[in-house]
Amino acid sequence: MAIEKKAKVEVEGKKAKVADPIAASIDIATQEMILRAQKLGIDTVFDRAEAMKPCNIGNQGTCCKNCAMGPCRLPLPKAGIEGEDTRKGLCGATANTIAARNFARMVAAGAAAHSDHGRCVAEVFMSAARKETEAYQIKDTEKLLAVAPHLGVETTVEKDGQVLDRNIDEIALEVAEKALNEWGKPEGELLYLKRAPEPLYEKWKKNGVLPRNIDREIVDIMHRTHMGVDQDYKNIVKQCTRASLADGWGGSMLATDLQDILFGTPYPLQSEANLGVLKKDQVNIVIHGHEPVLSEMIVATAQKPEMIEYAKSKGAKGIQLSGICCTANEILQRHGVPLCGTFLQQELAIITGAVEAMVVDVQCIFQNLANVAKCFHTKVITTHPISRMEQSNVEHIEFDEHHAIEDAERIVRIAIDNFQNRGADVIIPTQKNVQIAGFGVESVQYHLGGTFRGTYYTLNDNIINGRLRGIAGVVGCNNARTRHNEGHIQIVKELIKNDVIVLTTGCNGIACAMEGLLTPDTAAVFCGPGLAEVCETVGIPPVLHLGSCVDNSRILLAATEVAKAGGLGKDISDLPAAGSAPEWMSEKAISIGQYFVSSGVYTVFGATFPTSGAPVFQKYLFEDLEKVYGGKWDFEPDPIKHAHKMIAHIDAKRKALGIDKARERVLMDMADRQKLEA
Repeated sequence: MAIEKKAKVEVEGKKAKVADPIAASIDIATQEMILRAQKLGIDTVFDRAEAMKPCNIGNQGTCCKNCAMGPCRLPLPKAGIEGEDTRKGLCGATANTIAARNFARMVAAGAAAHSDHGRCVAEVFMSAARKETEAYQIKDTEKLLAVAPHLGVETTVEKDGQVLDRNIDEIALEVAEKALNEWGKPEGELLYLKRAPEPLYEKWKKNGVLPRNIDREIVDIMHRTHMGVDQDYKNIVKQCTRASLADGWGGSMLATDLQDILFGTPYPLQSEANLGVLKKDQVNIVIHGHEPVLSEMIVATAQKPEMIEYAKSKGAKGIQLSGICCTANEILQRHGVPLCGTFLQQELAIITGAVEAMVVDVQCIFQNLANVAKCFHTKVITTHPISRMEQSNVEHIEFDEHHAIEDAERIVRIAIDNFQNRGADVIIPTQKNVQIAGFGVESVQYHLGGTFRGTYYTLNDNIINGRLRGIAGVVGCNNARTRHNEGHIQIVKELIKNDVIVLTTGCNGIACAMEGLLTPDTAAVFCGPGLAEVCETVGIPPVLHLGSCVDNSRILLAATEVAKAGGLGKDISDLPAAGSAPEWMSEKAISIGQYFVSSGVYTVFGATFPTSGAPVFQKYLFEDLEKVYGGKWDFEPDPIKHAHKMIAHIDAKRKALGIDKARERVLMDMADRQKLEA
C-alpha cells in the first residue's frame, strides 16, 4: 500500500500525546524510528504508553474480576496498612486472597504458554520419529542419547549375553512417546524432576509440590482460583510452585531438549543485532514469535539457490532473514540469523519501510502490527491455529509439520513477490552490533572447563578463588512503562563490573547484543579484573546468550551442574547466584520467576510487581518462601540498586560457603601439575 494511507495519531480530532523518543529508549535506532512514526502519523506502543496510564489498583494486584459481582477493587488506604487489613471483596475475599489468585493465574497462563510451545515441538518430534514428514529429522543423536535416560528410555539392549546399542529410530520413537505423556499422564510425577540436585528434589517432595503432569497443574490453578474455592494465599502459592515447576522442569525443559535434538544443539557463533541488519537491496523477511518449528523451514528455504535466483528475478540482490523476540533467538543460536530487535521494536521494523513480510507464530505479537502494515507494503502472515488477527489485511498460512516445506516456500515466495511493491521512502537505521551467541549447558561446560573439559570444575574454582564473584541469570521482556532497554543494560553492566558472569535469554539477550555486550572484547571495557581475566583467557563474552525464554531451562541445568561439580554447596540455593527480570511484562515471566524461586534462586524483578496492594502476601513471597525452598522474590525498579541487591545476595552466599576472603594465587610447578592431573 502507498505510504500516504496513514494511521493518524489523533483522538477526536485532537493530536494525542506522543512519546519523547529519547525518554522512551536508550537505543538510537529505536529513537529514530519512533520519530519517523510520529512524523508519518503512525502510533506505536511508545505513544500508546503515554496516552494510556495503567490502573493503580490493577497494578497492585488487588482488583478481582473472577465473578460477575465484580470487579471488586481494593485500593490501599491512603495511610497504608496499619494493624488489621479489613479490606474485602463482595464475597469477603481479602486483599491477600485476591492478590494470590491473580498471581496464580499469571503463573498458570505463563506455564501454559511455555508448555504448549513444548507440546507443539513434541508433536513435531513424534512426526519425525514416525518418519511421517520429510521436513524434520533427528539432527543431534548425541543429545538424544543424553536425554533418553532422563525419560526412562534405555539406550542399550542385552542380547545373547552382550550389551548392544539400541536402534536410534527406536530410541527416538520411545522418547517421543514418553515426552508427550508428560503433558497428561494419569499418575506419577514429571520424569525430569530428578535432574535437579537431590537435596532440591527432596525439598519439593517434602513440601508436596512435585508436579503430577503439566496440564493437570495448570487446570488445578484455574479451578482453585475460581470464585469461592481456595482462600488461603499460602495454599494458592503452593500450587503456583507445582505449576511453575511443571513449566521450568517440564514443558520448557522438554521444548529445549527436543528442539536441540531436532534442529541441533547450539554452539557459539557470530551474528549481528538491531534494526540495522535489514538490507535495502534485499527481500527482508522478519520472523517473530516463539516457536521455531516453522522458522527452521523458512531458514532452510530462504537459503535455496532457486529462491535466491527468484528474488534476483524480482530486482533484489538476495534474501535477508532477521528475527524479533524468541523465534529470533532460536534461529540465531543455531543458524546465526541476525536479530532485528526486541519485543518493543516489532512495529518499528515495519516502519523502516523495508520489510516485505513479517511472519508471526505465537506469543508477544502486537495486534497493531496489522494497522502499521496498512501504511506500508509489508505482508503480515500468521501461521498458528491459536494465533490469528481480526484485521482483513493479514494473511493466514497455517503451519502443518507434514507440509512444512511447502508452507515455508509459499511464505518466502509471497515475500519475494512483494519486493516490487516496496515504496521509495525506506529508512533503515545504521545501528547494529556484532554478537557471539549460541551458548548452552554443553558449550559453557566446554569453554569454562579448562584442563577439566567436560566438567564445571574450573568454573567453580574461579568462583571459589574469587576471580568470579558469582553467577547471575538476567532474562525477560521489555516493558513500555520503562525506558526501553535501560534496565537491562544498566543491571548487566553493573553486574559484570563487579565480576559477576551473566547468563541471559530472551529480550535481555537481544538488548545486550544491541549494546555490544556479547563479544569477548566487552570484557576489557566493562568488566571487573577477575571476570575480565577469565573472559580473556577463555575467549568468551562476559554475558553468555543461552537462547529463548523456554531456554531458561538451560540456566537451571547449568546451575545443577555447578552444584554437582562441588565446592559450592550441594543445592542450587547454596550457590552465589541470583536471577533478574529487569523489564518484565509477560505472564510467562511470573511463571519463570516462580520456578526459579522454587528452585532456590533469589529472584529480583524490575518495572512493577503485581502484589504491592497486599503487603502480607507480598511479605510471604519476599521473605517466607526462602525458608521453604531456599529462594525468594524481590522487587527493585532502580537498575543500580537492583544489581546491588543481587550482588549483596551473592556476597552473603559466598560468606556462608566460607569463600568470602580472597585466596592467594599459587604458582604451580610441574610436580604440582602432575598431582593435579593424577
